[in-house]
Amino acid sequence: MATEAEILEETRKIRRLQVVVNLVMSTLAQCDLPIEEASEMIAATRRFALTLFPGKERAFDLIYRPRFQRLLAEKYRLV
Repeated sequence: MATEAEILEETRKIRRLQVVVNLVMSTLAQCDLPIEEASEMIAATRRFALTLFPGKERAFDLIYRPRFQRLLAEKYRLV
């Protein structure tokens, strides 16, 4: 059973990741970056997520990758 301190730490990490993902999504939507730079921002966000949650690559790919892919497809008219 997790302690209250562990639960609070996990909640803090989740919130931090949500803020970063939302900030990157907003930046990508509003700025005219080349697709290479946008892709690097997404990769950096994934690396950040994995520093907070090591070994959770699959969770990131299931939760956040589709959101980023939709945004890139819409913004850069990818098929």
